[in-house]
Amino acid sequence: MGADVSNIPGMGRNVFWAAHYIFADVDWLTLDDRIYYALVTIQQIYLPILAIVAVPVNIVTIAILSRGKCGLSKVVTHYLVAMAAADLLVVFLDLILRQIPVVYWKYFRFLFSLRMCNIQAAMIYAATDCSVWFTVAFTFDRCVAICYQRLKNKYCTERMAAVVLGTVTAVSCSKNIFWYFILTGMYFFADNPRFCGTRNSFQGSSVWRIIAILHYLLTPVVPFVLVLLLNAVTIRHILVASRARKRLRVLGIGETPSDPELESRRKSVILLLAISGNFISLWALLAVNFIWVKLYQLVRGTTFPPYSMQEVAYMLQLLSCCTNTALYAVTQTLFREQLKDIVKYPLTLIIKHTQFQPDPSNPLPCSA
Repeated sequence: MGADVSNIPGMGRNVFWAAHYIFADVDWLTLDDRIYYALVTIQQIYLPILAIVAVPVNIVTIAILSRGKCGLSKVVTHYLVAMAAADLLVVFLDLILRQIPVVYWKYFRFLFSLRMCNIQAAMIYAATDCSVWFTVAFTFDRCVAICYQRLKNKYCTERMAAVVLGTVTAVSCSKNIFWYFILTGMYFFADNPRFCGTRNSFQGSSVWRIIAILHYLLTPVVPFVLVLLLNAVTIRHILVASRARKRLRVLGIGETPSDPELESRRKSVILLLAISGNFISLWALLAVNFIWVKLYQLVRGTTFPPYSMQEVAYMLQLLSCCTNTALYAVTQTLFREQLKDIVKYPLTLIIKHTQFQPDPSNPLPCSA
């Protein structure tokens, strides 16, 4: 989701400089300091590789899902396409246009002359909110479809999915417009702990503190809790239904092993748990870090969270923007087959155009 402290002092220097601080035999360097400088080095490799992978992965995911040939319902497809599109925006706006320039700020000095930091920040936060809340909306939709059959026919429809996705997008964009007015348009990278500076009129004000707390509560703390609760309700319902089915089978009136409804529900549950589990695991550290920081500010005697924890949290959050494709490939057979076809297609074209094809106007001489 992007941090106000996304810049790391010393980033952009070479690996030997970082190694000096990692292995230096001095007492004033704590373990957290050494881990922190190790992460500085890792990010210089990790972030560009992640960008190279994440862009084509999300584009391919959108292309495959949009064809509607993965055996998924149109409602599920709408949510998954929206999630992939939001992830692609986060990769472009946050990873490529913010995090990488922060790491390699010496190569992006031209950004200092631009006055667009507040515009970019508002777009980053809006895209991240969409990515997170689309996941919550999908989890809620699947919870309704699995646990509440009466409500399913009214809520789990294409029209409702479009309304929900449109509403989330509109609210996310509207909610983050205030960043344009709070932050300055100037970029701050090197040896400065901010991505954008805060306008003088907001620095230290209670309004700024309230807005910042609400912003980080709504993304990712509240979505994190909602996804956990919705999955708990879904899993509980599945366990109760499974016990009932077992009792029916004992009485000889249960469904056959090839029950299509049971199979469809099983696939839906696998996909739901894969996506929500991925979200929980990759966003958990960021949520914990936010709560820890607030406890430090409110509770006397609480220690500040390690800086290395914060850096790992943001690295995992960015990783979440390109892992859903792997989950679809693992859990969905038809998606996996189409992904293989896309990967093989360029190779097939190369082989086709490089194979020898005789000219019909100049036939080969017949052998005697």
